[in-house]
Amino acid sequence: MPGDPLTGLAAFHPLVVEGPAGARDPRDPDAVADRLAVALQARWQQSPIVGSPLLITQGDPLEPTGISAITHRLAARLQIPRALVCLDEALAPYHARDADRTGMVMEFRYSQLTAVLDAVAPGATERLASAVEAGVSARNDRRAARGQPPLKAYFRDFALLQEVTKAALRRHCGAVTVAHTIAPVHEFSVTSFYTIGLSLGWIDPADLLTDY
Repeated sequence: MPGDPLTGLAAFHPLVVEGPAGARDPRDPDAVADRLAVALQARWQQSPIVGSPLLITQGDPLEPTGISAITHRLAARLQIPRALVCLDEALAPYHARDADRTGMVMEFRYSQLTAVLDAVAPGATERLASAVEAGVSARNDRRAARGQPPLKAYFRDFALLQEVTKAALRRHCGAVTVAHTIAPVHEFSVTSFYTIGLSLGWIDPADLLTDY
């Protein structure tokens, strides 16, 4: 069951890893996890973090490749626990149901983290939602100009989950590390919405792992 988002979190340094899921990333997850682990260890050695690292995952079911396979292996390489953040069942009943829970020590719902964020900055979730919706609209305009169909409706909720998670954890824990499993980030991926958190100041460019 999801827990109280205020309990125990402040003792950790959140590591949020983002990237394409499943077949959209056919690369060897062991190789990607190894490369990420080396880069993260080097970064944290150069700039020590406060608190123990906690790898944050966002509800992906375990698959042979992609983000769930990579984070599964990355936590093992770094020997760190994981926490799970999922959309509330009213938004996506399958999301928490199908999530990989290997090594999880905490579990939260989106609504719990919006409460954390809005307590720190009233109206923050509403502003993020407006920015995400504008981002979806802009991407759909570009896709229409190319003769492509609009993004799936779920992009809005999952992009908002992604940005609320990072913003809330950064404010609550005092810091966050964000790593992308693939570069460059595809312009029409959920991961691409990370630019919204940057533009609104919820995430600092220095939070991003870019040197791997």
